[in-house]
Amino acid sequence: MSARITDLPRLLGASPLKPVWLIAGAEHLLVMEAADRLRARARELGFAEREIHDVDHRFDWNELAMSGAAMSLFSTLRLIELRMPTGKPGKEGSAAISAWCADPPPDTLLLITAQEWSKAHEGAWYSAVERLGVAMPVWPLKREEMPAWISARMQSRGLRATADAIELLAERIEGNLLAAAQEIDKLALLVGDSLLDIDLLERSVADDARFDAFRLTDAAIAGDAARALRMVEGLRAEGAEAIPLLGWLLNQLRVLYRLANAGGNLTQAFKTERIWDARQAAFKRALKAGDAAHWERCIIHLGRIDRIAKGRGSGDVWREIERLVTAIAMPRGGAGLLAAGS
Repeated sequence: MSARITDLPRLLGASPLKPVWLIAGAEHLLVMEAADRLRARARELGFAEREIHDVDHRFDWNELAMSGAAMSLFSTLRLIELRMPTGKPGKEGSAAISAWCADPPPDTLLLITAQEWSKAHEGAWYSAVERLGVAMPVWPLKREEMPAWISARMQSRGLRATADAIELLAERIEGNLLAAAQEIDKLALLVGDSLLDIDLLERSVADDARFDAFRLTDAAIAGDAARALRMVEGLRAEGAEAIPLLGWLLNQLRVLYRLANAGGNLTQAFKTERIWDARQAAFKRALKAGDAAHWERCIIHLGRIDRIAKGRGSGDVWREIERLVTAIAMPRGGAGLLAAGS
């Protein structure tokens, strides 16, 4: 059967478990945790032996058949894992998995995991798994699904949060579920029973370098050039990489450009861009001070900085970032800095 990751609790509640499982996808945290839950359930049901095969280009697929034919040393149930990072077993591997599914060994559970997956990976072996067991592709979460995932994750850790705080974390994690999970675990320890709102979230991550780029950009958009420039200097002094900062700056400049071209209906535009109430005043200020042409020039200038950072242009990366940040914070007075740096 083909299944979604949301089907996992129901499928794990069945006894006996399906004899073959495929859990595959580029969302590594979800794949890892789904596989962990299957392993835990298998242990509960008496699968005491575990055998692992790491599949690479040198892997001998006869090992799978031999594992299936081998008797358990202790006459117990066995879990056999095939770790297949690319999700592509090749011709020989496809035949081996299909043969296993055609005549599955008794008292044995086969778990296949992969870190890459797309429709192109499906083939005869996938169909064989689907017929006998569970084929569970794990697709990356969409942007609009992130807040619900974060909320559920927080609840599972006993953490209460406002919708704005959840949205802020979703935006700043940028789809990185592992980073989100780590941040939530840390927040659960720091915040405890308190309600996590935006202010508490900002204070809780005050020493987290991952959030420096976000705070710097927020300061620039709010027009606080002095604070933003102090943060640029701090990042430079710490030896921080410029490219991650440039990525977030580009993200926010594109938002400003789209908002500047949205016409008079900012309410709907803010909703579309998922700019929550607490940030709208800063964006309105920036949009009043700079028009679409200004934000386009900022984007062009950022492209020049990116080329310098990647060794394809000449200049001082951090000096150019200072110019860009000043132009973001002070569109009228800082516009000339973009021309000076070009």
